[in-house]
Amino acid sequence: MDRGQNKDFWAGVMFMGTGAMAMFIARDYAFGSTLRMGPGYFPSMLGGVLILFGIAIMVKGLRKSEKIRGNWSVRALIVLPLSLAVFGILMEKAGFLPALVALVFGSAAAGREFKWLEVMLCAIVLTVISVALFIWGLGLPYALMKGF
Repeated sequence: MDRGQNKDFWAGVMFMGTGAMAMFIARDYAFGSTLRMGPGYFPSMLGGVLILFGIAIMVKGLRKSEKIRGNWSVRALIVLPLSLAVFGILMEKAGFLPALVALVFGSAAAGREFKWLEVMLCAIVLTVISVALFIWGLGLPYALMKGF
């Protein structure tokens, strides 16, 4: 069996690595208890869950070998990080709504099947849900638009 091309094996390794990194970063934070959680509780628990998921996915990959298909998308490797950077900049300069719309359009532009109507509809729906969840529901202090 060739583990170098086994997609579930490498997905499991990625989950385990992410979980281990979260636990490593949170090692100096106070853990607390379940009733009085400290700042290290959530990243440590989430890291542990990611490691468990990684083990399960890796075992699945070792049982059946589904090969990695496809090629690297250079466009996605460039456009996705750029759209995240634009989101961060626009959050400070323009507000939540323009930043989120730019993020959705940038993320959609990274793919090969960009359709204006679908992306516009997706941007509207995701923006409404995000505003309702993060700003109204959780009360996060983000300005919808600069000055509002």
